[in-house]
Amino acid sequence: MRKIILPILLLFIVNVFGQISSRLTPAEKVYGLSKFWQEVNYNFVYLNKVNKEKWDSTYVSLIDQVQKTENDYEYYRLMKHFCATLRDGHTNIDFPNEIQSKLIRTDFSEYRIFLENIEHKAIITRINLSKKNIIPPGSEIISVNGLSTKEYLGQFVTPFISSSTSHGLEDEATILMLQGFEGEQYKLEIKKPDGKIFELTVKHSKCLETETYPIIDNTNNLIDFKWLKNQIAYLALNSFQDQAIDSLFITKLPELYAAKALIIDLRKNGGGNGDYGLEILKYLIPNKEVLGIKSRTRNHISTYKAWGEMTNAQDTTIHEEYKKAYLNYIGEYYHDFQNSRKELETKGKRIVIPTAVLIGHNTASAAEDFLIYADNQPHFTKIGSPTYGSTGQPYHFTLPGDGQARVCTKQDTYPDGREFVGIGIIPDILVETTLSDYLNSKDPVLEKSIEILNKKIK
Repeated sequence: MRKIILPILLLFIVNVFGQISSRLTPAEKVYGLSKFWQEVNYNFVYLNKVNKEKWDSTYVSLIDQVQKTENDYEYYRLMKHFCATLRDGHTNIDFPNEIQSKLIRTDFSEYRIFLENIEHKAIITRINLSKKNIIPPGSEIISVNGLSTKEYLGQFVTPFISSSTSHGLEDEATILMLQGFEGEQYKLEIKKPDGKIFELTVKHSKCLETETYPIIDNTNNLIDFKWLKNQIAYLALNSFQDQAIDSLFITKLPELYAAKALIIDLRKNGGGNGDYGLEILKYLIPNKEVLGIKSRTRNHISTYKAWGEMTNAQDTTIHEEYKKAYLNYIGEYYHDFQNSRKELETKGKRIVIPTAVLIGHNTASAAEDFLIYADNQPHFTKIGSPTYGSTGQPYHFTLPGDGQARVCTKQDTYPDGREFVGIGIIPDILVETTLSDYLNSKDPVLEKSIEILNKKIK
């Protein structure tokens, strides 16, 4: 078996003394590694997409490497790197709280720096108020510690993030790009919106200034509602985590019945309970029944696996039992769940009018379920960018030192088998926000939806 050694550069060793505990014994580190490897082999629904030889050989090489890590942080960094090779947003390893609580993302003594991925660039979207003229929002970090931003992300950030999609990976890596411990220093090269470039060295420590520029609305409303021109109603469904969203929606129905067109904004909706979204959707489509996600999970029958060792692919055509045995042996025997068919009975009047559904990279999980239930509705037009593209049912377990892990056990697709995990749900009309849009406070996705709906209003 060929061994694969993870590059030592990826360890991202932090030379900040006194902050990182070294409580785990070598034996505990090996146990945690083996526990995760075992649970993936047994439960990970996408194991058929993994290079098993590489996965196993990496595990073997890590047995020695994890024992040599100098502290628990380095150990968990290696574990996160191992997990990230599976490329699944619902399969993760999280730092123990003791480590996570010491990591700093935005505070640098005199500065507070907030980053977002815009046009594949690390853009500073907010800064503490007193520094807004030094680092105007819209400035781009073009290098970190002598490396271009792309190189820095590729070496020190993205290899440790579990994501099903490349756009989700890039977004999260940009946000976490400068995360580190107190005392950690970064030499930044920054390009301002006017094109001027300057260097700035920052060091992690608490920033006492809380006011930021621009000021953002931190209210976490489940629903936002307003009227736009030409009797277009705008309704943002910001989360399906709280069932109260259903009753809040009902209170808006009398107003919505007057709308000539409707905008449903799901761009901030990271999911929750799909049934909450379905209670709203039933008022917005004519169907009395919808078909939701198609799901499957891996099935394990030990005796079939033993028999499968004595079969081969050709045997599967001879008898159904041979097929079951062979598929068990190679880990690709599945249990298919009954399709999620939902009845949509409602006493209220339905609102079937031209509807634009705004989606983006943060539209995830149960919000993606909402879109699947609403698939192929002729009066719906999805506008924006691909969704997060990750869902499923994770199996949670604890690792040594109180780190947390989860492994995705359920594959979800469209009812007809089309995949969206690893891709995202694709909009009917693709609209991406540019740096120019950000600098000019424009919302091109909303603007496009208004343009489309105005053409459809009778």
